Amino acid sequence: MRKHINKMMGRKVFFCLFVVMLTGVSQAQEVSDKILQKNWRARWITVPESNPNGYGIYYFRKSFELSELPESFPVHVSADNRYKLYVNEKLVSMGPARGDLLHWNFETIDLIPYLQKGNNIIAVQVWNEGEDRPLANISAQTAFVINGGNSEAIKVKSDKSWKCIFDDAYSPIPVKMNTAFFAGPGEFVDMHKTVNGWNKLSFDDSTWAAAEELSNGMPKNKIGYGRPNSWMLVPSSLPQMELSYQRLKAVRKSEGVKVPAVFPKEKAQFTIPANTQCSIILDQEELTNAYLTLNFSKGNNSAVSIDYAESLFTKYPHKGNRNEIEGKMFLGKKDSIISNGADGQEFTTLAFRTYRYIQLKVQTQDEPLIINDIYGTYTAYPFQLKAKLDTDNKELKQIFDIGWRTARLCAYETYMDCPYYELLQYIGDTRIQAMVSLYNSGDDRLVKNFINQIDYSRQPEGITMSRYPSSMPQYITPFSLWYIGSVYDYMMYGSDLDFVKGKLSGIRQILEYFEQFQQEDGRVKDLPWWNFTDWVNVKGWSLGARKAGKDGCSALIDLQLLMAYQAAADLEKELGLKELATIYTQKVDQLKESIKEQYWDETKQLYADESRKKLFSQHANAMAILTGVATKEESVHLGKQLLTDSTLAPASIYFKYYLHQALTKAGYGDQYTEWLDIWRENIKLGLTTWAEDSGVERARSDCHAWGASPNIEFFRTILGIDSDAPGFSKVKIEPHLGDIKEIGGEMPHPNGIIKVHYSKGRDKLKTVISLPENTTGRLIWHGKEYNLKEGENSLVVK
Repeated sequence: MRKHINKMMGRKVFFCLFVVMLTGVSQAQEVSDKILQKNWRARWITVPESNPNGYGIYYFRKSFELSELPESFPVHVSADNRYKLYVNEKLVSMGPARGDLLHWNFETIDLIPYLQKGNNIIAVQVWNEGEDRPLANISAQTAFVINGGNSEAIKVKSDKSWKCIFDDAYSPIPVKMNTAFFAGPGEFVDMHKTVNGWNKLSFDDSTWAAAEELSNGMPKNKIGYGRPNSWMLVPSSLPQMELSYQRLKAVRKSEGVKVPAVFPKEKAQFTIPANTQCSIILDQEELTNAYLTLNFSKGNNSAVSIDYAESLFTKYPHKGNRNEIEGKMFLGKKDSIISNGADGQEFTTLAFRTYRYIQLKVQTQDEPLIINDIYGTYTAYPFQLKAKLDTDNKELKQIFDIGWRTARLCAYETYMDCPYYELLQYIGDTRIQAMVSLYNSGDDRLVKNFINQIDYSRQPEGITMSRYPSSMPQYITPFSLWYIGSVYDYMMYGSDLDFVKGKLSGIRQILEYFEQFQQEDGRVKDLPWWNFTDWVNVKGWSLGARKAGKDGCSALIDLQLLMAYQAAADLEKELGLKELATIYTQKVDQLKESIKEQYWDETKQLYADESRKKLFSQHANAMAILTGVATKEESVHLGKQLLTDSTLAPASIYFKYYLHQALTKAGYGDQYTEWLDIWRENIKLGLTTWAEDSGVERARSDCHAWGASPNIEFFRTILGIDSDAPGFSKVKIEPHLGDIKEIGGEMPHPNGIIKVHYSKGRDKLKTVISLPENTTGRLIWHGKEYNLKEGENSLVVK
């Protein structure tokens, strides 16, 4: 493959293969105890006299000779804040995966496929966006470290023998929007000042400075004197992110210049005359995350601006139909470039950009500017779609496809609430995203990474942060309870029960935190921080939190605590201390009784949101069903109210995840396809991913994977596939087909693939159900149960 790549004449082909190469490179390497338990011989290095915490782009180089190629050449690599590592001009590794200073990730790569006899060069780009960097990026100071993993590779360890330089061509362009924006700045690049060819074998770095040595690389599990340094190194548990070549699809508008008909769908060169101002709006036709590359020539001192948008605005914050651009404007992140007049200039963004639309604006000076090409390199966590929905219903297929795209764009080195605005891993969002991953892909590595990172965020008093990693602490108190639910979910649908067991002590501390706010009857009073439940735009809700009663209590908080106690009781019963399971069960019983007594409204036959019984919501009544506060008979009535009572504060696209589970539990699951109107509205308004909230026309973010719950429920509710025991060791299949006559599908399972197919007649259901090896289950249809064995089960049931 190495010879083949050397012969490739174009970056396009390289990136098509690069996704295969890069995603496998960091997984196969074993990390020895010497690396994990002793100080590294390598030193963290930085550029002398540079601002350690400021915005900056830096290059590091190390040349070395090999008379013969060894069997392996493993290295361990990290940087603060980000790096791209090249070996003999080939991009080999990017990182590090997001973490915190006590859990700073390093990548392990065997460089042998990229090395050659004779002279070799390792060249690294390191950057830190300083005070403008994304909140998700934590930093101590700008630095780089590489440690050799054997006697051959130790020769490239980072120390003062490395050469380095600061690239002063770059400066940040802060994003100014009248909304929360935490995703980092754009880039201004003056090509007159760039360090060209820095990663080339032939580059002369003799004028570069020797690197400044900092502390040795220190693994978190170092054995010895217990004084940490700035970065406690841990091996990354994640693969390299996917990279794949992606062309823009269409020119939607061009002013001041004529572009070729095939551009940008195909590479096509065109020239912008001297002293010309022009603008081109390009359309990807669906939202993407990509590193944007612009190739251009000549045009000395031409100014180029690249604006990125999920959608355009009519008048902020209104967006209207996302397919429409006339009379609309760009707002958000942009990059700017000054051409140096040379041939073959290239600009590639340091971080990925999120966009459907790109506006290319150019002002030339006395020399024409030639646009050689513009394209993206798509990037995401390398999930593989293993779920399939076998149906003739085009709408269901479209919803499934959009949901999967949304999930992909909100998953990188962590899950993200949204890729354009925040990049932050919030617990409430990620619980749903993790379930989409398990139901659609079966890859649990990012799920476990999420659980680990939230556990790392837990404070001494017990509460977790609402999101993590984050350089700005934030506490959404109920999100700590949803974290317990996430661990429970992984126990039921994941495969690593020892991993779950390791999280029980943290769960106990969270519940101890809540105990200090519980009254004698178990209800929570005056819970501090942000008590967010859902984005609801009705009276009595402020910033997503329902106003508590005069007694300081809220049914919404009490019900979320009840759900957490129920999950914790099951976790302790299965994997922990039976005595704690008993205690938690007693707390469950007490809370159920108190909730019934304080919040049930006999007149309305509904659960109120507070004890005065003046405010009511879908949220409280859905959770009353899910927790069993409502009896089976009461749940049927509540379900009807949830479907028909328009006075209830409505669940947004986010909380419909819980609402729909409650309605299914109450016996209304056959109506599931009738509950998809908010997703239909998204499609009608031209979105290609799911909007942040139910106010779709003016939603801030066009890509929020907490709205991708149909990608779970198509399988869990319609096809009826659910876990029936920890580790998914037993399967429950209870389809809710409604008016669907024929449908099938398959989804991943820790032991393989579950496949189902249903054909419904007037009075019978033909089923073909295939379970993986070492997996048994039960089919439930019209209240009757049928045993399922591993392998294929063909049943006709009435």
